Amino acid sequence: MSLIVIDNLQASVNGKPILKGLTLTIEPGTVHAIMGPNGSGKSTLSHVLAGKPGYEVTGGSVRFKGRDLLAMAPEERACAGLFLAFQYPVEIPGVSNMEFLRAAAEAQAKARGETPPPAIDMMRRLREIATELGLHTDFLKRGVNEGFSGGEKKRNEILQMTFLRPALSILDETDSGLDIDALRIVGDGVTRFLRDNPTHGVLLITHYQRLLNHIVPDVVHVLTDGRIIETGDRSLALRLEEQGYVGLVDRT
Repeated sequence: MSLIVIDNLQASVNGKPILKGLTLTIEPGTVHAIMGPNGSGKSTLSHVLAGKPGYEVTGGSVRFKGRDLLAMAPEERACAGLFLAFQYPVEIPGVSNMEFLRAAAEAQAKARGETPPPAIDMMRRLREIATELGLHTDFLKRGVNEGFSGGEKKRNEILQMTFLRPALSILDETDSGLDIDALRIVGDGVTRFLRDNPTHGVLLITHYQRLLNHIVPDVVHVLTDGRIIETGDRSLALRLEEQGYVGLVDRT
């Protein structure tokens, strides 16, 4: 069964059409990258899939692991295994990373009819992941993203993904604002997650192919004006890096 099947998805924001018939299927164990110019609908797609308020779906359908994703509340989507790493991660003062992720893991286990792991095992696992991502374990005691640098916030998103092990991870411009070292650490973290979870999938949303040097995609899509206009392998991303979007956008 496909992880997600998006068929002719149309969505508007404040009455303005943004997604205008987007179709995309992601199979288990694959990495898809979506590239495109500013305003093409990339982040709108991620927000619609996650169920963020303020986005009106006006047509099409989305099936996630065989279920009607659009009929599910945001928390139901998360419990079903959908994860969104934000382009601009928010701070949650007063709620530690450890408390936040423990509550998330317990809520998801309850929704799935599973028994959550003991707290001591969760703490041990979080420390392991933090160390792998170059985050000091003291970060786990601090408020979610509170006082974190841009790179630390992005690494914290990957920590959350790795700990929660979602079936499909949507990474919305995770490379934005990262220096070379942080980009490598984030890329290695995602690659390690995929190696350890071979049936899971990732949807990368990015402007630049530099992230794809660290997370090699199986499929690359070009999104412009709310539609996917071309699909190919990684060579498509390299061509975009050299030639830009002008020639492709002019065809729409």
